Amino acid sequence: MDLQDQLKNLFPDHQIEEEESAHDDKDQIWMQDDPILCKYEKRKGKPITILEGYTGADDDFKKLAKELKTRLSVGGSFKNDAIIIQGDYRNQIMEILKEKGFKVKRVGG
Repeated sequence: MDLQDQLKNLFPDHQIEEEESAHDDKDQIWMQDDPILCKYEKRKGKPITILEGYTGADDDFKKLAKELKTRLSVGGSFKNDAIIIQGDYRNQIMEILKEKGFKVKRVGG
């Protein structure tokens, strides 16, 4: 007897709600027409990559920042409507964003 069967025996009147629709909405990120700008800078002698120009909701941009940091295994933050990634990861970030369907424009050297 697995856990689901035990729960059904304890709570026979409980109805299990479908959560599939909630998961479908969670993965959707608003796509935009203008490209996201991918810049390279040095701050305090250390390289950083900055992503700017997203016109959607801040929550979507924060989800995107978290996914980028996880996939690249680096640190970073979300400040002033920009994603700041520690290190020079312009090529990898641009590939990831293009896979997701975003338009990306490389700015700077």
